[in-house]
Amino acid sequence: NFIMQPEKSKLKELKENYSKIQKKYNLPSFDKLNEDFKIEKIAETETDFLVREIRGATGETLENFLRFVEAILNPVNVPMFLFPIIKSLSVEEKKKLSEIYKKLSKLEIDAMKLIDYSEEKEAEFIKNSYNIWQEIKKDFVKIIEAVEKKLDIKIEKTEKGYFG
Repeated sequence: NFIMQPEKSKLKELKENYSKIQKKYNLPSFDKLNEDFKIEKIAETETDFLVREIRGATGETLENFLRFVEAILNPVNVPMFLFPIIKSLSVEEKKKLSEIYKKLSKLEIDAMKLIDYSEEKEAEFIKNSYNIWQEIKKDFVKIIEAVEKKLDIKIEKTEKGYFG
């Protein structure tokens, strides 16, 4: 009688491996990092460098966000949907976006400095990125909500003014 053991899911295995490095480097919980940086996709990757893979996923999200903020602050060849957003930004909101941009740029440079592999430095980057992301996220959501309200008011005024 040969009984097959169910294969452990790759995600469960990732969580177990993450748990070890989380304790070693005092990193945020798997769920928290996954919510912000979608690190569960790493489960499909076989690696001996889990911390580097997680840092890569973290960096990818931050880089995409950096490009988006850059497009708003310096609109050259940007998608048309951004123009109403850009036009409705107040001076204060642009200043806040510039601060966000500086923080993201600093993280981008920090990531580039990780050319020579060091698990400890990679883990430090993950921790630092996570903490900075928590601040950035709140500010960015406030800005987007403010822009959204202005756009909604603008759309209402336009619709009310048309009697076709």
